[in-house]
Amino acid sequence: MVARLLPGVGGLQNIHPLVVHFPIAFLYGASLIYLLAWIRGIDALEWTGLWMLMLGAISAAMSLATGLYAEPGLMISQSVRHQLLDHHKHLMIAASVLTGLLTVWALVARPMPSRGRHVFLVGLLILLALITAGGDLGGQLVYSYNAGGDACPQPIDFRK
Repeated sequence: MVARLLPGVGGLQNIHPLVVHFPIAFLYGASLIYLLAWIRGIDALEWTGLWMLMLGAISAAMSLATGLYAEPGLMISQSVRHQLLDHHKHLMIAASVLTGLLTVWALVARPMPSRGRHVFLVGLLILLALITAGGDLGGQLVYSYNAGGDACPQPIDFRK
């Protein structure tokens, strides 16, 4: 049934690629909206940023869980696992932990912390750096080493 509705899903080794893009979108969006709220001083933007941050935290937890579940079954060489996957995993765990901390902070000081606001905003920038670096490694795993399965067929060169 799923293969008829979403034919690309049939070639995936796991469901991680289906959920991984949600936290990226929500957390980048939350960061941008919080920054605009700080610059413009608009309360409604602060609440929108909080909602996006919460959705980003929920989707980051789902993405992390599916990634950790998928990791042992990935058909990649040990060198690729060590050079890329381990670093990808560590960066994304760090991003997820930071997301959780920032979300709890924002919930306690709803909708955006007033004390330590600059630290909060710097935390969001650090979060974006972690997501960007981890996402780059994830992209390399999929497009250079076929970690996405048959969804992205290509010749595989394990000498890299």
